[in-house]
Amino acid sequence: MRVKILPHYTVEDWEKWEGRWELIEGIPYAMAPMPTPKHQYISTKIATLLDRGLRECQRCVSLISVDWVVSEDTILEPDNLIVCSEDLERDLFSKKRLEITPAVVFEILSPSTREKDKIVKFQIYEREGVKYYVIVDPENQEVEIYELRNSKYTLSSKFKRDGMFTFDLGDCSVTLNFSEVW
Repeated sequence: MRVKILPHYTVEDWEKWEGRWELIEGIPYAMAPMPTPKHQYISTKIATLLDRGLRECQRCVSLISVDWVVSEDTILEPDNLIVCSEDLERDLFSKKRLEITPAVVFEILSPSTREKDKIVKFQIYEREGVKYYVIVDPENQEVEIYELRNSKYTLSSKFKRDGMFTFDLGDCSVTLNFSEVW
């Protein structure tokens, strides 16, 4: 019997690839073609609302999809996120990629990413200490917000279409009215 050994890739390998890929624990995942207009519309709305809500915060910023280097063999591309740091220039703006753990991550589900977002990324975000993980389901206009408590995610809020949630980011907070997202 032959044992088949799967290759194990690193971020260094990933940097040489063409196209859009996520790398999860050494396994490459091809990114789906560009998201649908509905997906992009929702992502833009989230980014706009977060940016507006964080204007007074000096240590947190809202970002759209960006490469986050989780470890030497994992690099993810969340749809939307909030990153906080005492020194944003040093920890974020002077870097080629995100290297610090986001405070909040939003994933907008699509048929091709649903399972990966709800299971694989859920586990990684929990393990890496992302304080809030927000799963947005455009088809059902539903939102699930998980909050990290004692190193485990608990469902903090779930609603359909309308709902507001305040993300406590320490020195600042941002309230998102999800009825404005759709």
